[in-house]
Amino acid sequence: MKKQQAGFTLIELAIVLVIIGLLLGGVLKGQELINSAKVKNMVSDFKNTQVYIYGYQDKYRALPGDDANAVAHLGAAAIQIPVSATGAGNAVISGAWNGGANGTLPATESGAFWQHVRLAGLAPGPTSGTDANYYPTNADGGRIGVQSVSGFSGPTGLNGAYVICSAAILGRFAKQIDITLDDGETSTGSVRTYKTGETNWSTTTGAGAVDDSTTYNVCMAF
Repeated sequence: MKKQQAGFTLIELAIVLVIIGLLLGGVLKGQELINSAKVKNMVSDFKNTQVYIYGYQDKYRALPGDDANAVAHLGAAAIQIPVSATGAGNAVISGAWNGGANGTLPATESGAFWQHVRLAGLAPGPTSGTDANYYPTNADGGRIGVQSVSGFSGPTGLNGAYVICSAAILGRFAKQIDITLDDGETSTGSVRTYKTGETNWSTTTGAGAVDDSTTYNVCMAF
């Protein structure tokens, strides 16, 4: 006589499905929390860089990177850009925010900016311009930089004296950053988004066209 083959009851199947659902929900919630923390970290980068500038100005009455008396203020190790070369001391942080490369001594005011704020005790990070980790990066590994709006070749129409940019940010994060810091529209206001590798935002890189999985540069003027 054949034995009956045992199987799962409907109750057992229901319990298994509930457990799977809970596990999936936990994974998705965990990923959501990680992404939220990443955006908060990126937002902090923009806010902290403003503090570095204002703190340095308050302490030395000069702009970091543009300080014509950097050696006197910070010591012999300070990178002091020649006045004759870039107009040091003219209240302009010259040079592209993403210029230069790690391991190469910064030859621009935007490059020297990071050493000045670090030697002043305002920001963490290496003070040697030849250090492989000299230039700061965001939570996704994209370059962070600052320069004056007057020489900026990115998004036009920005109001303010300085602009901070953070590179290689996924579109879905760029939108959240804009909502947190500005008007939620990535092609207007003080925060603008444009595709990595391009020099400006356009009708194809505006808010309505920002793709969640494409990387962008996010810039904030102040």
